[in-house]
Amino acid sequence: MLDIVAFGKRLAELRRKANLTQRDIAEICNVSAQAVSKWERGCCCPDLLILDEVASALGVEVKDLFVFL
Repeated sequence: MLDIVAFGKRLAELRRKANLTQRDIAEICNVSAQAVSKWERGCCCPDLLILDEVASALGVEVKDLFVFL
């Protein structure tokens, strides 16, 4: 099962490491900056179809977006 809070923290960490803003990710993925904020706060997750764009924007593979225990 997906831990959306852990996903959000990982996403924020990778975004900062890539020196990108939430607005940058939003523009690349064609969503609002508010949507990216919600993802990072663990309120919701991006649609599966957007995950590839998110990963590409961050310079990682989709699997790297997730925290595996």
